[in-house]
This record gives sequence, C-alpha cells and structure tokens, in this order.
Amino acid sequence: MRCSTSVGANHRAACRGKSTADVVAKLGIVEEEADESVYWMELLVDSGVLPAERVAALKKEADELIAMTVASIKTLRSRRQ
Repeated sequence: MRCSTSVGANHRAACRGKSTADVVAKLGIVEEEADESVYWMELLVDSGVLPAERVAALKKEADELIAMTVASIKTLRSRRQ
C-alpha cells in the first residue's frame, strides 16, 4: 500500500511539472514506483502470503499504468527532439 500511494503522488507532481524535462523526470519516478509495487505484489504471491488471484487485478492495473507512463515519457522525449 505504501509504495502504491507514491505512484499517485508522483503522478500528481508530474502534472504540475515546470518544464518538459521536469515532467519526464517525475514520470520516471512514477514508472519506478509502479514497478516496485508490482515487485512487492509478486513477492507476496511467491512467499505464499497471498494467492495470485487476490492480487491479479491490482498487478494488471499496475502493469497498465507502467505501460501508459512509459508511452507518455517516450512521447514527451520525441517532442523535445
């Protein structure tokens, strides 16, 4: 829960970025934090704490957020060139 709330907070900060470079940097943090959330979910499943079915929807959503964030970063970088 803790690492996942960082995703939202950093996305909000990216929305208020002062420049394209600032937004890209903040979205990079969003990507890292979302990936870390997936890691913790995988760890919970692999250690037997939670069944895979219990985290499947959350993991799917996190993977989708990562994909959207990476696409946004690529778009912003291509616009700068």
